[in-house]
Amino acid sequence: MTDDDVKRAARTRAKILDGLARAERALFTRPAPKSPRAQMKFLRTREKGSTKSLAARLGVSRKTVQRYLSGASNKPNKRLQAALVEETESEWQPQVRAQARQRAASSGGLVISCRAYFGLGPEGTSDAGRVRDITVAVAPFHAAAILAAQDAGATESDLHDAIAEAIADAYFRQGGGGRAGLEVKFADVEWLNITF
Repeated sequence: MTDDDVKRAARTRAKILDGLARAERALFTRPAPKSPRAQMKFLRTREKGSTKSLAARLGVSRKTVQRYLSGASNKPNKRLQAALVEETESEWQPQVRAQARQRAASSGGLVISCRAYFGLGPEGTSDAGRVRDITVAVAPFHAAAILAAQDAGATESDLHDAIAEAIADAYFRQGGGGRAGLEVKFADVEWLNITF
């Protein structure tokens, strides 16, 4: 595998994690806190009131956390702002998120839309590899596998493989009907959206 192939694969995997994060953010019934002070207050409650553990979580000093909580500081640097947004959104409305994940894994499945390279047949045929725009509803058992892998802290490679298998089964193999052994290559993801 060349350096370009490795970089391309890393960009593809990052798009999968971003797609899952966007799908979860779309579930929120109320907007997450926007100001740094409100985000700090929310995250402190998630840390059971400990400014020390919140500071460790955000990678800043305890004094910095206290300044934002008191209102003495209100303009975080880019790194801290990104950490606040990411941590707040990862903790926001856990019950809403859990219900949607349960529904997707048991009965609803997921809808995956993407533009990526799909290869499944020899060159010169209609199945030759090419960039395709695909929107497909994946079965609940594939959704359960993807969400379980994410919950278990799976690597981006594992998530890539789970998404690729879900798309291949739903779109190209059509649930196994006549093309059960078809191998599908999934690479060079330009964009990817997931909805619950």
